[in-house]
Amino acid sequence: MKTLRIRTIAVALLAAGLFAIRPVPGRCEVVRIQVDRQQVFAGGHSFGPAGPYESLSGRLHFEVNPEHPANLGITDLKRAPRNAKGNVEFWADFFLLKPVEMAKGNGRLLYDVHNRGNKLALWTFNDGSRGNQPATLEDAGNGFLFREGYTLLWTGWDGDVVEDGTGRLVAGLPIAVNEDGTAITGRCYVEISVDEESYSQPFFRSPWGTPASYPAASLDNRTAVLTMRPTQADAAVEVPRDGWALARWEDERLVPDPRSLYVKEGFRPGWLYELVYTARDPRVAGLGMAGLRDAVSFFRYDKGASDGANPLHGQIDQAYIFGISQAGRLIHHFLYEGLNLDLSQRPVFDGALIHVAGAGKGQFNHRFGMATVYGMHHRGALSCADFFPFATVPQSDPATGESGDSLGRLREQKGIPKIMFVQTSTEYWSRAASLLHTDVEAKQDLPVDPNVRIYAVAGAQHLGAGPTDRGVCQNPRNPLNDRGPVLRALLVALDRWVSGRGDPPASRYPRIGDGTLVDLETFRRQFPGIPGAEPPRECYRPARLDPGPLWRSQGIATIVPPKIGPAYETLVPAVDQDGNEVAGIRLPDVAVPLATYTGWNLRAEAYGVGGILAGLDGSCLEFPRTPDDRRESGDPRLSVRERYPSREVYLQKYTEAARGLEQEGFLLEQDTAGLLQAAAARKL
Repeated sequence: MKTLRIRTIAVALLAAGLFAIRPVPGRCEVVRIQVDRQQVFAGGHSFGPAGPYESLSGRLHFEVNPEHPANLGITDLKRAPRNAKGNVEFWADFFLLKPVEMAKGNGRLLYDVHNRGNKLALWTFNDGSRGNQPATLEDAGNGFLFREGYTLLWTGWDGDVVEDGTGRLVAGLPIAVNEDGTAITGRCYVEISVDEESYSQPFFRSPWGTPASYPAASLDNRTAVLTMRPTQADAAVEVPRDGWALARWEDERLVPDPRSLYVKEGFRPGWLYELVYTARDPRVAGLGMAGLRDAVSFFRYDKGASDGANPLHGQIDQAYIFGISQAGRLIHHFLYEGLNLDLSQRPVFDGALIHVAGAGKGQFNHRFGMATVYGMHHRGALSCADFFPFATVPQSDPATGESGDSLGRLREQKGIPKIMFVQTSTEYWSRAASLLHTDVEAKQDLPVDPNVRIYAVAGAQHLGAGPTDRGVCQNPRNPLNDRGPVLRALLVALDRWVSGRGDPPASRYPRIGDGTLVDLETFRRQFPGIPGAEPPRECYRPARLDPGPLWRSQGIATIVPPKIGPAYETLVPAVDQDGNEVAGIRLPDVAVPLATYTGWNLRAEAYGVGGILAGLDGSCLEFPRTPDDRRESGDPRLSVRERYPSREVYLQKYTEAARGLEQEGFLLEQDTAGLLQAAAARKL
């Protein structure tokens, strides 16, 4: 009845455009909820015991006290404009999906950290459509999260995100200014690299959404420097000032633009163009993480106004945070900053599921920091997103004398949640994942914190199953379907772990000690001589970057671009005679293979700088079908016919592998059944 009463009030106030919830002052830093829309989800479809769902969306309004001890680490917070109470104001979009009758839910809040404004939880756990305005039964996908009874929450945290009409989540973060109110300026570094010829590009363009970069303080390019080179290993060559401009090429004319780069001869595909310019008006980026903390604390703990209008009050027993790629790095950084306790020292999240983040964090709390940037072997290597400490236990760096661990602040506060890091093979090749569990010299395995599990999915690529066309790559890309099946099982395991109902599966990832984590030279010796498939000659090794003495203490870069020091040593998973990885979660398609699955691919020559690692794509290299095919091609791998004399033999082995993973907790029964059905439909 309580939920229905709130719903009735909400609908009445929505009609007048006046629905605002004001929490009790001082309890948290959410001061008002503006609900712009409330509607039945998926046409009122009933999802098992949880029943029908509804969505609420609108805007959260915050006030942050810059002097509160929990906020002292937020870069430039004290330079943000203040209201009459001395607080800093900002806002963030929110989207909530909840059971209409909360008592029928499971009491779990799942916070999905958006990736560049995009909602990914339904796409991942429910195999639903990848959209930002979920409303239909199609958006609900297989209904997994709803049948389980989860309440789902998204909020804006990334001030870089620009709303483009697709429902991206936006955050209105304040601009820092000097003490006298004048604009803050500073040197910024932008790297631009394209796959197809073009004459202009916005700063930090991403296929996931071009962010709001920091504008140049002047359009006069004499205050900036542009260089170009094929790779980071090559010497940079300065582009003459008459050969470029701060502008965009639009409708066959040049339009001045302080957030875009124009190159007169056109960008060469694959090459690195590096611009250093003077920017202005830095956002207080770290407020994004503080707002995330305070929003979840409010929904989890606070009553709201005197009418009890917090729609989740008293109904949340546990809260979990989930994020993919950039969003996973945000979670790691959030934990590193010690933000998992709210202003009353209560836990914000009890569990964290961090997917394909490698060992990195990001520019999430830095002046002129861009949340979208990250490092790889070829691109983004000077982004300062991958920095020491990497591991979840105390470690030291002999090269710098630094020591620490990524959970150190929360360990002191006794605020570490249960954490699962889930990697694919790609993260070992392109995102330095080995640094999460080895020393920085790659000489020994490190233990992991007892509250942490690490899982690596053998042979999988960064975002899971994709098209097998080559794209910009030399090899067919990787269709291995790992993301949904594995993460569904691990979310169930995480919930059981947090709830004290049983331990999750033991960590499963490649290790130095048993020979399943190796250096590049060893990998190249192990990898079979598959015709037309040259193994990589490099993997991502983040450099020790020095942006200046204020970077760690104040989040301000004074050396731009940063000084480049020696690289951290990274390792990659060992492979068997087929080229398939031997450690980690070996899905049935890898354990009983019809192909070699890799987390790496190489760029094709047609897209420039051919032969180097191709970003975050993996490969699928099919086995020869018959012994004659194998002999004719010179392929050293056994043919499909030699491995599996009959369909029955193949399906028996496949079934054993799938059932084994189910028993170990890496697959749910429903996903085992789906994999077996797909295997039965294959032609051998």
